[in-house]
Amino acid sequence: MTAVPPRVERFVDLSQDDLRARLPEALSLYVTAMRYPAGTAEQRAPMWLAHMLRVGWRCVAALDQNDTMIGIAYGYRGAAGQWWHEQVRRGVVERTGVEAANHWLDDYFELTEVHVRPTAQGRGVGEALLRRLLARVPAGKVLLSTPEGPSRAWRLYHRLGFADVLRDYRFTGDPRPFGVLGRTLPLDEER
Repeated sequence: MTAVPPRVERFVDLSQDDLRARLPEALSLYVTAMRYPAGTAEQRAPMWLAHMLRVGWRCVAALDQNDTMIGIAYGYRGAAGQWWHEQVRRGVVERTGVEAANHWLDDYFELTEVHVRPTAQGRGVGEALLRRLLARVPAGKVLLSTPEGPSRAWRLYHRLGFADVLRDYRFTGDPRPFGVLGRTLPLDEER
C-alpha cells in the first residue's frame, strides 16, 4: 500500500522562539530533504540558532493536518563580514568584477534555507514558502546558493525569475559545485 503524501494544512510565520522549540523537527526535515547523514543535524543546530540573531531574520513553515512540519524556509539581511557574503563576494569579484559584486551584495536578503519533505515535493509547497517568506522583505534583492544540476529547486528558482550570479562555484570546505542565484524584489515584479 502506498503512503498518502502529506497535505499542507497551513503556512505559518515562525518566531525565533517557535523555531527554537521546533528545531529538532526542522533539522530532521532539513537532513531528510537534503539526504544528509543523520549526524548533520547536530552540526547545523548551532548555525541555525546563530542565524536567528541576524538582522531581518524571517522564517516560515508549512504544516500538515497533524501540525507536522513538511516545509521550512528562512533567511536574513546579508551583510559584509558574514561567511556566505564574503565567499560570494570573492567569487563574483574574481569572475565578473567589483562592480557586479557591489550590485548584487548591496541591499539583499540571503535566502538561507528552503526545504520540503521529499514526499511533499512537486506540489507547490516550495514556491508557496518562498512567496510568503519574501513577500515583506525590506531589501532590493534576494540571493541564494544551491547545488548545481537538474533539480526541482533549480527549476523553481529559474521559473521565479532568479538569474545566475555565479555558476560552478565551490565554497571553501565543500567540493560540490554550487550556483549562486539572485533577483530583484518584490518577487512578482519583472526583473
